Amino acid sequence: MKKFEFLGFATADVCFKAYGRTLEEAFANAALAMFEIMLETRNVEQKIVKEIEVKGEDLKSLMFEWLNGLLFYVDAESLAFSRFDVRIDEDQMKLSAKISGEPIDQAKHKPKIDVKACTYHGMEIKQSDGKWTAQVLIDV
Repeated sequence: MKKFEFLGFATADVCFKAYGRTLEEAFANAALAMFEIMLETRNVEQKIVKEIEVKGEDLKSLMFEWLNGLLFYVDAESLAFSRFDVRIDEDQMKLSAKISGEPIDQAKHKPKIDVKACTYHGMEIKQSDGKWTAQVLIDV
């Protein structure tokens, strides 16, 4: 099963669909897709582990808080991540995750596009045929 696919690039945004056998896997793959917009994730080693926790009102707001929470580490600490161990409590609409990566190295990670934020526009999160799909639009 593919992890994600890009649906289109525009001047101001990038849209992708992330997939997973579980909701957690779809959220992890959405994070991986967002980082792939920014840099070469295959070059990111797991040297630093951080823990993140976010809450939402529903799955869309949880995705919004998750991806924008990850961007904090990019902007504030210049970190890139490529591994995401996600746990979601749907009853409490809470996501907790261990994320692994390293400081951004321009030569090693080959930066691509600056990501400003995750948006709600066109966001869809659904389960069908036993798998999850999350469509996300990223403001660049």
